[in-house]
Amino acid sequence: MFDMMKMMGKMKEVQSRLKEAQDNLVHVRATGESGGGMVKATVNGKRQLVSLEIDPTLLKPEDSGVVQDLVIAAVNKAAEEADIKAKEELRKSTEGLIPNIPGLDLTGMMG
Repeated sequence: MFDMMKMMGKMKEVQSRLKEAQDNLVHVRATGESGGGMVKATVNGKRQLVSLEIDPTLLKPEDSGVVQDLVIAAVNKAAEEADIKAKEELRKSTEGLIPNIPGLDLTGMMG
């Protein structure tokens, strides 16, 4: 028989673990590179840029357009990787509490 109180307790535990996982996303790091490593961007699990390295040889006024493109590419790569890592952290935090339902995506609950 379905136990509503047990289900509610599980949901509170899931919420608690999701909150903890969300708080820990600031510690998840992903780095993206472009221009053969001349530009490196590091993003945390909350998709915030936390570090940007630009090879000094690119810092010439005539190369500003190239630098902008390389920065955008590196940041986008890092953000994509951070998103993947954040989803993995979320999955690990709820492992055993939520059944593995194909297509169930709880990342919207992360804020």
